[in-house]
Amino acid sequence: MPGSSPSPAAGDVPPSRSASAIVAGAAAGYHVLRIVGYSRTKEVPNCQCIESSHFRVGGRTCLAQVTISQQDQDGKPVPLYSMTTEFVNFSETKNWGYPQFMKRQALEESEYLTDDCFTVRFDVTVMKDVHTVETPFLVVLPSDMHQHFGHLLSSKEGTDVKFRVGRKTFSAHRLVLSMRSPVFKAELYGPMKKSTSTNVICINDKEAEVFDALLTFMYTDTLPEMKEQEESAMAQHLLVAADRYNLERLKLICEDKLCKHIDTNSAATILSLAEQHNCHGLKDACFAFLSSSSTLDAVMETDGFEYLTSSCPRVLKELVSKVVPR
Repeated sequence: MPGSSPSPAAGDVPPSRSASAIVAGAAAGYHVLRIVGYSRTKEVPNCQCIESSHFRVGGRTCLAQVTISQQDQDGKPVPLYSMTTEFVNFSETKNWGYPQFMKRQALEESEYLTDDCFTVRFDVTVMKDVHTVETPFLVVLPSDMHQHFGHLLSSKEGTDVKFRVGRKTFSAHRLVLSMRSPVFKAELYGPMKKSTSTNVICINDKEAEVFDALLTFMYTDTLPEMKEQEESAMAQHLLVAADRYNLERLKLICEDKLCKHIDTNSAATILSLAEQHNCHGLKDACFAFLSSSSTLDAVMETDGFEYLTSSCPRVLKELVSKVVPR
């Protein structure tokens, strides 16, 4: 009939469809190097180097580009002292750097050297093999369950329990909290239920912003954004809360964050925290930082070390056994 589409003949097979893409991939990562006791490094002769710990990006050594950046007090790169290499074949060139990256006088007169410490960041982009991948016709969207649970918390729809923390009141859902934490489950549904049956449950050992972040994690499995200078203190408080409510993943996240904030001023405090809450990875990271006697001498002058001595005397013996002999 006019205007009608032609019908496939009997036995015809629809044409097969496929698609592919040629991908030139890359892997990226970074390493933050903190120099503690800068004044003592002046004793190292010219043309000699002090190696950092080894790190890997992309799983192998090959064609890579490196950006070296001086960091300010907020952990942000300083544009004047940020330099990027061309792509270098590191399987042939074993090292690469900038001999004139920053003059000693400029560093010593700058705000970036504080307490005889400064930080440099190395951003590495590694070129990977060019390869072909099949392109799917349908793309399954990533899970957005955490967004729905986050909305459930913020909307307060169907909440059946309230917490009073300081001057702030938080509304939540007993079922969600008990599902995420066996401690909350015992307090809200177990033998302790009678003591939590009042309209408002008072939390006296947490600050409001810490409890807010705790609830956010329990509903969304993520932490709220925080400024670099606030991250260490918040991670310490959240680690204590995670241990209190048996939230193992949150505890490990806090350990990982604190490993990046170990310095002369914080090492003793973080070590005390690691010892008191059975954080073995964080404890090892503190021991690694304190492994030289010169670093330990500097840490011993801090208030945190005095607290470590009184609160965790056993860990001191373990620490001394790991320190390089004087």
